[in-house]
Amino acid sequence: MTSSRAIGVAAGLAGLLLLTACGGSAPTQPAEAETTSAAANETAGDAPAETAEVTYLTSFNTFGRDAYAYVAQEKGFFEEAGLKVTIQPGTGTVDVMKLIASGSADFGTGDFSTVVVTVANEGLPVTTTGVIHQKSLAAIISIDGHGISEPTDLEGKTIGDQPGSTNQVIFPTYAAAAGIDPAQVEFVPAAPPALPQLLASGQVDAIGQFIVGEPLIASTAQGKDVVVLPYGDLLPELYGNVLLTSQKLAESDPDLVSRFTEALLRGLEYSIANPEETGEILRKYQPTQNPDVAAAEVTLMAPYVEGDGVEIGAIDPERVQAIIDIMAPALTGDVVPEDLVSFDLAPGGQQ
Repeated sequence: MTSSRAIGVAAGLAGLLLLTACGGSAPTQPAEAETTSAAANETAGDAPAETAEVTYLTSFNTFGRDAYAYVAQEKGFFEEAGLKVTIQPGTGTVDVMKLIASGSADFGTGDFSTVVVTVANEGLPVTTTGVIHQKSLAAIISIDGHGISEPTDLEGKTIGDQPGSTNQVIFPTYAAAAGIDPAQVEFVPAAPPALPQLLASGQVDAIGQFIVGEPLIASTAQGKDVVVLPYGDLLPELYGNVLLTSQKLAESDPDLVSRFTEALLRGLEYSIANPEETGEILRKYQPTQNPDVAAAEVTLMAPYVEGDGVEIGAIDPERVQAIIDIMAPALTGDVVPEDLVSFDLAPGGQQ
């Protein structure tokens, strides 16, 4: 558990921060013109084009936490890899997975634990080619006055969250690790933009958020301490967001997938090293986004990207199996690591 007063950058940006809640408002329209998906156009025997056109979906909307894709665009990393990339705002992990599986998009990002559950239970033909967050960003956030300071305090409390969110999908596993009964915790459905005010006004005791949403909550907490219960404290094995593509594309054009993975991860590495510039780049492509807010998110996200000294993007087969084991109570089908990850296409991967 961590606790903090409203930080300076948040206090000066309260109104603007309300636009950047975890989950967010209706997706911002992408600045780039829409192009045709490579997966949708792909046919057997096609020779790879000199410049491949692909579509990429962010994890959710176009907040600072997803700005690294625009960095890869702006710094020419995609172009150097022979790629013309259309970036579109995603609307959550399951939706991103379905669009990739159907061929409506070529690449996207989503929470790995949700990927495990969805592949096992629904059989969606998607695969992981790199890790964005070496540790989960999922958290329960509260403020002073609600009687929450540790996970065991959550029983009998209400948590506002978007239905089907990553936080809700993982919560039963988190509750088991905390030794509490998830049935004694009530989730109150709410749209992401409404969550901070629901908490500040006392309509709920806590909300589901990513850790990078802490500045937003601090800005609306009227000077009260913010209480953050990161899922990763009790479930350190969990990855956060990962890079996804279809099994079909990974098998039919591994070179394209490898080039995209490398270029996107270059953008991620540059982004966390240069948060202020990243904020300005995001505003160039998405003018409604505030660069200071984006920079604050990127700064908070950096240690989760870097992990414990592993290569950025790397994914470990043994850790994937550990995550499968942790999520087993939520699975209705059997999966093995190779069903979830194309290890030969991932940085530091192995078979």
